[in-house]
Amino acid sequence: MEKILDIVDSIAHEKGLKSEDVREALKAAFINTAKKVIGERFDYEATLNDEKKTIDLFQKLEVVADNDPRLGLEDDKRLITVSEARKDGEIVDVGDELLNEISLEVFGRTASMTLHNEVEFHIQKLVEDVVYAKYKNKVGKIVAGTVTRIDDYGNTYLEIREIKALLPRKNRIKGESFDVGNTINAIVKSVQINKKEGINIELSRTTPKFLEELLRLEVPEIEDGNVIIEKCARIPGERAKIALFSNKENIDPVGAAVGVKGVRINAVSNELMNESIDVINYSPVPEIFISRAMAPAIVNNVVITDKHKAKVVIGSDQKAKAIGKSGINIRLASMLTGYEIELEESAGLKKEQPKEQNNGVSLLSSLFND
Repeated sequence: MEKILDIVDSIAHEKGLKSEDVREALKAAFINTAKKVIGERFDYEATLNDEKKTIDLFQKLEVVADNDPRLGLEDDKRLITVSEARKDGEIVDVGDELLNEISLEVFGRTASMTLHNEVEFHIQKLVEDVVYAKYKNKVGKIVAGTVTRIDDYGNTYLEIREIKALLPRKNRIKGESFDVGNTINAIVKSVQINKKEGINIELSRTTPKFLEELLRLEVPEIEDGNVIIEKCARIPGERAKIALFSNKENIDPVGAAVGVKGVRINAVSNELMNESIDVINYSPVPEIFISRAMAPAIVNNVVITDKHKAKVVIGSDQKAKAIGKSGINIRLASMLTGYEIELEESAGLKKEQPKEQNNGVSLLSSLFND
């Protein structure tokens, strides 16, 4: 147990820990070892001896009167009489606390093995706490991991640097598959820690947040805060709608997100199994926002009928576009705006529709401007 402090810096460097935290962990290991080897009913204290490069262990003793009635009982080893304490020149009085140095070495192999296990336990716990805090701060952020295993249920296990994570089958985009060795991106959905299993990280590729963070990576104007993502709705692998806003007049949020010839939005779509993404300008006015969210259908009128309900009036020629394949367009518009949308047909003039891009990504900046 000599020179134990010499290994502190090497442990800290190897595990990516702070030296101060490692020292505290070692002190806790010594105290726990003493409790297991000597007795839990006693109080202990461990101090760092930088000169000797050791950790000194002490048993706390209560100074009592020579005739204290507790003397001779089971717990009397926690006590020391005032006269006994003063033999070594200690200036103490009844009621004071005295530290009596003890050595674990006198307890032989049992103490050595117990200390080794305690040190491993406390260092591992320290590592887990650091990793847990690190990934807890990454909830809602994108991480990249390497696929290490795919079980019989389609759950994908990944290795992300120093930790393993799980991408459940339910959190995968429909139709996508992975092979061992693939590197994939996903959002950190949740981070849990427990005594039996350690740290559990759940990933997802199906949440709207994943789309938002992919856009943040592709669009500098979003990353620097000049373009704000106000709302986002997805049906993973099929279609999504995202509403953007900018306080700067010289920045077109939709144009910034789409990029030249659609390069930015196409990069995001490719990551999402060619998910079609409608990008619209956000408006705080519900009627305008709902109207834009119904694109590519052209809306004649929007009437808010209830706190969470709206009636959308369209021409009969716009009904198919308003509903979308299997109702996907109206569902996404409802998810994006937070309103239950009811369609009402109105006989009106047919309006010329703008052409959609061949890749299925709708460019709507020219449709609905304030």
